[in-house]
Amino acid sequence: MDRRRHGPFLSVSDSHQIDMERSIISCLFICFALLNSGHAQGQENKAIQWLSFAQLHDSLRMGDPKKVLVYFHADWCAPCKKMERNTFTDPEVVHLLNKGYHTVKMDVESRDSIRFGERMYVNKNHGKRNPVHEIPLLLASRKNKPFSLPAIILFDVNFKATARYFQFLDAKQLVGILEE
Repeated sequence: MDRRRHGPFLSVSDSHQIDMERSIISCLFICFALLNSGHAQGQENKAIQWLSFAQLHDSLRMGDPKKVLVYFHADWCAPCKKMERNTFTDPEVVHLLNKGYHTVKMDVESRDSIRFGERMYVNKNHGKRNPVHEIPLLLASRKNKPFSLPAIILFDVNFKATARYFQFLDAKQLVGILEE
């Protein structure tokens, strides 16, 4: 039997071959999509799992025994931006924080009212130049020194402050601190 194409018509075997090719292409497309979604999920695990104060409150209330790192930053803070680009993307820092810490990231100029514990915290300085929210003022202020950024506060599993840092920390420095 002659299985050549004759004009616009296909033979039965040609039609079957085209269906097979479409099936193979569809399978390859699905496999590629699944592999890509797995890669994207893997990438998500390579980022710090930042929490809000409300999420931290829920985690602490549920008895999830982890230390806490609170990172205060502002949009205008160049050392903060550098830490976010370099320190907080370092694979070892990400691994240590995600494994052993609840991590909270807060913009000190936030206008949000934040309930933490039994209290509501607000930005009383809203409308002023560089308005700092009440929470960072309570947790990251130092006696006789101006408020400064970046600020990192470490807490133990009972939410008692153990260390405070008011400077840029590179990945090596932060890893050393986290491993203490």
